[in-house]
Amino acid sequence: MKNVFVLGSTGSIGVNTLNVIRNFPDHFKVSALTVNTNTTLLLEQVNEFKPGCVVVKNKEAAINLENQLPAKCILLVGSEGLITAASEIDYDIFLGAMVGYAGLAPTMEAIKRGKRIALANKETLVVAGEVVKSYCEKYGAEIIPVDSEHSAIYQCLVGENIGDVEKLIITASGGPFFNKDKSFFDHATVEEALDHPNWEMGNKITIDSATMMNKGLEVIEARWLFGLPTNKIDVVIHPQSIVHSMVQFRDGSIKAQMGLPDMKLPIQYALTYPERFENKFERTNLAAIGTLSFYEPDLEKFECLKLAFDVLDTGGTAPCVLNAANEIAVEKFLNKEIKFSTIPALIEKTLAKIGNHQSPDLDTIFACDLETREFVRKLN
Repeated sequence: MKNVFVLGSTGSIGVNTLNVIRNFPDHFKVSALTVNTNTTLLLEQVNEFKPGCVVVKNKEAAINLENQLPAKCILLVGSEGLITAASEIDYDIFLGAMVGYAGLAPTMEAIKRGKRIALANKETLVVAGEVVKSYCEKYGAEIIPVDSEHSAIYQCLVGENIGDVEKLIITASGGPFFNKDKSFFDHATVEEALDHPNWEMGNKITIDSATMMNKGLEVIEARWLFGLPTNKIDVVIHPQSIVHSMVQFRDGSIKAQMGLPDMKLPIQYALTYPERFENKFERTNLAAIGTLSFYEPDLEKFECLKLAFDVLDTGGTAPCVLNAANEIAVEKFLNKEIKFSTIPALIEKTLAKIGNHQSPDLDTIFACDLETREFVRKLN
């Protein structure tokens, strides 16, 4: 029986994690659940999974929950509560499903305890990849990726020598605007950007898919997960989202991991690795799908993807600046304060303004993130 800490239990990854755990009651128990504001769904989850601890990041939302929890369930509040829970609650697997930079600090606490990190929060490695990897080595923590693309690569590499890898090929759906001209971006609406053709995700990730920043962040994450340089990481657009990613080896052969666009499978793999548990998930019917197609991404159209490759080459705190600027720019777009086409423009302007620090420690990363957010909030 493994105890699982679910960081971000009411988002799409968190909900799917609990769907997986529900299918294996003899193997997994929920020890902690955390949310930002959705205490209504959290309470339903608490009543079903009976964790010993919950954390509500939003302090006002926590007030409404205080008298509704079972007597044996501890309530912690705010960012401090996330860190306390991650550093003190008993668990074996830390499922990092919280979206954005906010997931970094509690994830670092889990790493310092030498836990298995089932990582869906790509920003943790984007902004602090060098530090995260050094901490994992120091404390004996292991990272099993949950993102479908990185899970696919991880699965393709099992039993292989990383020195034999010629290239990682990360697939991208192309998002809702793959077939649109760049001129469309000036008047693209929030509703259109949120209308993803294949995946059901939270708003922030869906917008990142539309700009292809999501894929850019995955490129940076892959560099730290698998220890390969930028010139060994490619992106290819695959609209069907059946091939989740591939690895090409030096003899020319390519391994691919395939499946339906459903996060339950990579979540289950991260929880059960190195075993594979039988499940009743829907199976992939290749004959019914019929065609799998692939295209080169247009870096002039999808500027965010190019910016991500650029900051990966720059290194230091540049990926942290990219991530923080993107989070605020996406927030502004969702609030209808800026155009869709303004998102990469704000990020590029910020990268030119904020100074870069090579080999940063965590304090430098935290300071850089704060400085970047304050700068972007003042931009139009």
